Amino acid sequence: MITYVIRRLLLIIPTLLGIMVVNFIVVQAAPGGPVESMLAQIHGTAVSTTARLDGTDQGEVSESRSDASSSGEGLRYRGARGIDPDLILEIERLYGFDKPAHERFLKMMGQYLLFDFGESFFRDRKVVDLVIDKLPVSISLGLWTTLLVYLISIPLGIRKAVHDGSRFDLWSSGVVIIGYAIPGFLFAILLIVVFAGGNFYDWFPLRGLTSDNWETLSWIGRIKDYFWHLTLPIIAMVIGGFAGLTMLTKNSFLEEINKQYVTTARAKGLSEHRVLYGHVFRNAMLIVVAGFPSAFVSILFTGALLIEVIFSLDGLGLLGFEAALERDYPVMFGSLYFFTLLGLLLNLVGDLIYTVIDPRIDFESRG
Repeated sequence: MITYVIRRLLLIIPTLLGIMVVNFIVVQAAPGGPVESMLAQIHGTAVSTTARLDGTDQGEVSESRSDASSSGEGLRYRGARGIDPDLILEIERLYGFDKPAHERFLKMMGQYLLFDFGESFFRDRKVVDLVIDKLPVSISLGLWTTLLVYLISIPLGIRKAVHDGSRFDLWSSGVVIIGYAIPGFLFAILLIVVFAGGNFYDWFPLRGLTSDNWETLSWIGRIKDYFWHLTLPIIAMVIGGFAGLTMLTKNSFLEEINKQYVTTARAKGLSEHRVLYGHVFRNAMLIVVAGFPSAFVSILFTGALLIEVIFSLDGLGLLGFEAALERDYPVMFGSLYFFTLLGLLLNLVGDLIYTVIDPRIDFESRG
């Protein structure tokens, strides 16, 4: 097992490098960039992230950019006409664009190996500090959502498999289908309308992870306040997440229940509980465990974006989205590097959990 772990850790290096190279090329080829954003600010045509999200002033910005592009034909940057070339060179040096792309990439990767992610172009803060500030929100959403999804889906999927075709299976399938069909953000809006000061009740807060008087609360009061703020966002995320895992668990158990070793175990007089949880569970749960790392990373860093926007929760999803809109490359690539590395490590953890659930699995013996 030690050899397998070392081999997987070494494989992370080219995988991570390949992901960073592909994303770096795509971002460099995409129109716009930090230099153009600065030129737009100089011209007074820049638009904030909030305006972009709201869709306001888009026509004016597009028109001004179009004018700048047409009038600045042959220039390196849109909106560069009328700007002192020395100022443009100074802006390029400020953002590191005075060097070729391959030199910028090699320098960036050298810093990332030391976990030096640099500073944000537009926030005047280190990328690490920004990520640390946003982590409490994303970890809260990702951790509790993942735990609740698994705690609900696995028992429900097992019971549906055991009672396949029964009335319970039919009506619970209807609930699962409805949960799968309704987008999480749409359900979040419904929760706000009903329970957060909409047209019915005003039971839950509408924004933030804690109340303004957090510092003055007792530790019991802080725990209550924390979960009071998280209730609606987590419910909205769980509704969309438990459906797929429930059906996956059910189908995995159905496949195992119909195998010969289950019939043999029952013929030996083993109880149904012993058959299900002593034999079937280990085999059926392998495919469920396989999806845990990717599910956790997805919920933690990407799946909560719209939920963060709707409930005014300033987390990593919103940070990454704003960085992409603003072309804040240090935040974009720093976050990508860290989260990709974390995802690869969690995939390795998922493989190791395989051996815990089923000791018969031996990755060491695979060629």
